[in-house]
Amino acid sequence: MILMKNVNVTYLAGQPIEKKKPLEPYADIVCEFLGELSKRLQKDREAQGYPDVLSFAFFCRKGNISRLKLEFADGKQRIGKGIVFHIAPSNVPINFAFSYVFGLLAGNANIVRISATKKFLQTEIVCRVMNQLFEEEKYQIIKEHTAIISYERNKEITDALSLLANARVIWGGNVSIEEIRKSPIQSRCTEITFADRFSFGVIRAQSVLTSTENELKKLAENFYNDTYLMDQNACSTPHLIVWNTNNCEDVKMAKEKFWTAIYNVVQKYDLADIKVSDKYVMACEYAAGLEGVETLKTYENYLYVYSMEKLPEVITNLRGKFGLFFEYETVDLGELVEKIDESVQTCVYYGMEKEELRKFVVENQLTGIDRIVPMGSSLDIGPIWDGYDVISNLSRIVQC
Repeated sequence: MILMKNVNVTYLAGQPIEKKKPLEPYADIVCEFLGELSKRLQKDREAQGYPDVLSFAFFCRKGNISRLKLEFADGKQRIGKGIVFHIAPSNVPINFAFSYVFGLLAGNANIVRISATKKFLQTEIVCRVMNQLFEEEKYQIIKEHTAIISYERNKEITDALSLLANARVIWGGNVSIEEIRKSPIQSRCTEITFADRFSFGVIRAQSVLTSTENELKKLAENFYNDTYLMDQNACSTPHLIVWNTNNCEDVKMAKEKFWTAIYNVVQKYDLADIKVSDKYVMACEYAAGLEGVETLKTYENYLYVYSMEKLPEVITNLRGKFGLFFEYETVDLGELVEKIDESVQTCVYYGMEKEELRKFVVENQLTGIDRIVPMGSSLDIGPIWDGYDVISNLSRIVQC
């Protein structure tokens, strides 16, 4: 029998999971713990320097968890599956915490593996505050349900932890997922994979043209939060902006207003030398090998925008980093139908109607686009993600 305490890993928060004692989803003690975690993170001086940590704290606040609990209620008796083994991505610092919370809300004990290669202060902050809470007697049951761990890539360890799990949640690129899947799981183990995805934005050009100065500034701040905060690494970050030019009086002016507003906001971005050089190399590679490019406009080193005369067959290859984006003009969004496949995750919008975009997905029977959100909300992760109801998938129904 495999015992977690015999597996050689580093514990960042919690302890070895020894027993399976599943709870009901949204158990009172879990909701209370998350509310207190939220309060302490928001008051923590070090945490205040990291918007992603504060965003996580905001998600965990009592009011939000209570709302999610109410929305989840379906009249069925549910209980957690037991142990969930989460493999967090190495390029999004706070993702591990959200994955952990989803497993906890579903009623499970959680083993969360964080990469030992890439270390982030955000991880240390969240784990430090969690460990402080675990010192309190009333949260011992949560501590017993928590093992935030770190270890170098090691198939033997991944094998052992996978066989302990009643559910496995994998975040990462397609290659990483395939590698982890080489580690066997129990026959009744549920597996959820959050693979590499592509996201884009749709902007009605006329809406930008008629926006006030304050509206334009807010739009630019929202775009910055969607993209620059994560260096465009998040799967929900838009890389391509599709301009809906229908009934627009001056498309060129609308685009100039938008990108100038973005440039004015991104002056606060931490543009390290390595980011500048990597972005420049990427831009050169696209210039040499990408068909359909019309122009490249640069706003110093902060912002590069490739205007596309036509879209490539595979739009998911249009990916930037550190402030490199693509744009395309169209009167009819129907042009995108043949370009959207199951690898497309999020569509952010401005000046469009959400219902209009929902109909676009449903009526065209698209296999992609799982999320339609206003600009500024692309990183707002929740228990419905990538088309999964995560809490439902990580709990079981007791039929009676």
